[in-house]
Amino acid sequence: MKTLSKSLSKNKSSVSKAQSYKEIGEYWDKHDIAEHWEETKPAEFEVDIKSEVTYYAVDNKLSAKVREFAKRHGVSPDTLLNLWLQEKLQEQNT
Repeated sequence: MKTLSKSLSKNKSSVSKAQSYKEIGEYWDKHDIAEHWEETKPAEFEVDIKSEVTYYAVDNKLSAKVREFAKRHGVSPDTLLNLWLQEKLQEQNT
């Protein structure tokens, strides 16, 4: 069992006074942050979420046509291709 002292830096404390991540989870399953709101401090942080992407080779002439079509319809080529592929796969599943 992983202890908090090994996992969290010394300047962090656990509201739940739990000794493991499992105990923290069990505590917050039964309690609400509103019970401890006065103990909280404002925090600022950035989140950089990157979706997973897979690339496929597309013929240059075909790629140019896709870009042109996407531009005429006000969407990115990525969005256009994803929509088209989703539609085609849905057709195959029906």
